[in-house]
Amino acid sequence: MHCPICNRETDRKYRPFCSRRCADVDLGRWFSGKYAIPGEEIGSEAEDEEQSPAPPAPRH
Repeated sequence: MHCPICNRETDRKYRPFCSRRCADVDLGRWFSGKYAIPGEEIGSEAEDEEQSPAPPAPRH
């Protein structure tokens, strides 16, 4: 099995990577948004508040 970052042979300790460095490179790519899981786009909270109905007024 080969490391998905540098294509060297994987190390059992860092599988599926060859080293801590390559594991950190991969994690950095997730944090920076370079990798993304496809899905529906989510609107901002302001847009959500505008679209949702106002809560009922409290009764006294």
